[in-house]
Amino acid sequence: MASLLELRGLRTAPDLDGDQRDQLRLELESRLGGCDWFTIGIMAPSAAAAITALRATEARLHWSALEGAAAESSAPQGAGPVFLKGNQSTGQFSLRQEDGLGTGILITGHAPANPDAEDTWGPLPLDFFS
Repeated sequence: MASLLELRGLRTAPDLDGDQRDQLRLELESRLGGCDWFTIGIMAPSAAAAITALRATEARLHWSALEGAAAESSAPQGAGPVFLKGNQSTGQFSLRQEDGLGTGILITGHAPANPDAEDTWGPLPLDFFS
């Protein structure tokens, strides 16, 4: 994977070497700079893995921490794959169990005054921001 464009349409995040991660991080950071706020979608094998990926993304990108619908106790009970949806505009995230997903992080940038900057990037590996 040499660019964010090559990730588009993948069902699950690819394995990336160090150089690929560095290149994608630089490209992503320049694209994120044109946006005002973000939504994030995380496809993960468990609620714990999804929340870990969310917290690492927030820390790396200096985002305010999102709150779960009923704190982090909103995590689905039981094991299995989940989809986490986070929204900076509302400050909230939610989790739902969902089978048939790949794994990875999807970030959508929102820029009402500059629609050309808006896009969705990913899927990025769950540990991309760790």
